[in-house]
Amino acid sequence: MKVSDFMKQKLIALALPLLFAGCSLAPRYSVPAFQAPGTYKELTPEQVAEAARWKDADPKDGKPRGKWWEVFESTELNALEVQVTASNQSVAAALANFQASRAVVKQVRSQYFPNVTAGPAVTRARTSTTAARAPSTATLFALPFDASWEADLWGRIRNSVTAGSFEAQAVMADLENLRLTVQAEAAVDYFDIRVLDSQKRLLDDAVLTDQESLRLTQIEADTGLLGGTDIELAETQLELARAQATDVGVLRAQLEHAVAALAGKSASSFSIAVSPEIGKPVTIPSGVPSQLLERRPDIAASERRVAEANAQIGVARAAYFPTVMLGASSGLQSVGLGSLFSGPGLVWSVGAALAQTLFDGGKRKAVTAQAKANYEITVANYRQTVLTAFQEVEDNLATLSILERELRQQNAAVESSHRSVTLVTERYDSGLDNYLVVTAAQTILLTNKRTALNLNTQQMTASVQLIKALGGGWDASNLPSVKDIGR
Repeated sequence: MKVSDFMKQKLIALALPLLFAGCSLAPRYSVPAFQAPGTYKELTPEQVAEAARWKDADPKDGKPRGKWWEVFESTELNALEVQVTASNQSVAAALANFQASRAVVKQVRSQYFPNVTAGPAVTRARTSTTAARAPSTATLFALPFDASWEADLWGRIRNSVTAGSFEAQAVMADLENLRLTVQAEAAVDYFDIRVLDSQKRLLDDAVLTDQESLRLTQIEADTGLLGGTDIELAETQLELARAQATDVGVLRAQLEHAVAALAGKSASSFSIAVSPEIGKPVTIPSGVPSQLLERRPDIAASERRVAEANAQIGVARAAYFPTVMLGASSGLQSVGLGSLFSGPGLVWSVGAALAQTLFDGGKRKAVTAQAKANYEITVANYRQTVLTAFQEVEDNLATLSILERELRQQNAAVESSHRSVTLVTERYDSGLDNYLVVTAAQTILLTNKRTALNLNTQQMTASVQLIKALGGGWDASNLPSVKDIGR
């Protein structure tokens, strides 16, 4: 054999696998550019320095990860979050949606392989009478096998599989985002319930105080020291406190029912024990803004859909090129069952077909333009998702910072109200003020105490929302790989 002939055969041997492996007509993909700020606007200089240390620190150094709710050090909240994570029905539906998206990928991957069918048949037929032949009846036995395969020369199938895999990754990120949302909602409702328990205790104490005030007022009225107006004021103050204490129970019951639904349980079989301990807000390390792009599952879902849209461009472009179908047929055929498996009963055929659209009135061009426009849509959605993520972090950082100052001011108002009540009570006992002044001072004190409790729960809520805005310790590396999805 000549050297040139040998080289030709080697080149053909190398070219055939490449030919049947096909090429990809999708554009080269890269994550859409987004210039993250160097630091968060709402961080104090001290927090900025802390964030810089977190950037270089070991990820295990305290950043909320996995069971992020444990940073609040509440055994009841920990138990509740375990129930919510395991039994929430919206999360269960999202998980099933991910399993369905994986199945879609496997369906598309099946096009990599030949489609083989078998169609055993038995036919009994009678021929008609002719001048040269008498009528006859015969039975035909057949056992055919047919195979067909589309050569993915232009990457249509490959890009379809890639797009499906990216969509499955996006659905998994959606699942993680929903799981995080449900967990955060459960934590917020839990802290709302705790502040209502604190308010109920505060109002119950106010009822006891007002009952004692009414008793003393009645004694003084019986001795002629006070008039009926003071008794009416004391009774009004008492009933108002009772009504407020009762009203707290309505919202608590509704919140408890909401948490039951989050935990996948019926309201009648679920309860949260009364406890006036709200808990204390914790310091949440925000890290640096660039890390947010990897922490948020909704950002990951949006980015994966950009990659999916990019692959769909390759699918659309493949329609411009011819489709090559390879087919083969083999089987057994005989007029007698006994001779079906003998040598003469074997039949076969092989062939190839090429199909090319010559004119479609601009359909392929329009489909490709649509795929490119869809890609631009996903890019814009991705960047908007990132912007929203930064906004949510900044919002909660600002909320925590402002609430800290406001709570100090409110606590000062509570202390001032305490002194005011003490002063007017002494003046009332000395006959220098009437009971209206006392009730006004007590009402102001109660209102300030309730406001302080509300600010405390707002702090807890903002802490939860900040953790959620930072991704709850999730990371994009937690997404299943394209290879794992196709298994």
